[in-house]
Amino acid sequence: DMAKKVTVKLNRAGVREMLKSQEMQNICAEHASAVMQRCGTGYEMDTYVGQNRVNAQVTANTYQAKADCMRNNTLLKALR
Repeated sequence: DMAKKVTVKLNRAGVREMLKSQEMQNICAEHASAVMQRCGTGYEMDTYVGQNRVNAQVTANTYQAKADCMRNNTLLKALR
């Protein structure tokens, strides 16, 4: 039998560094921008580096966008 047991041990500091990197921020911003574009006008996006990883968010920024999101689940649908 040629099967061997392989153990993988993640370098936690390296993974954390990758999750907080500029490259990951660019990837998250790209996805958030696509979601924002699908929502229409009145939405904005933001990215920031948290304690463990990069975060991206899209929010309804105007009264009309907030009402649209409440009525139509716009943000939830834009994530699909």
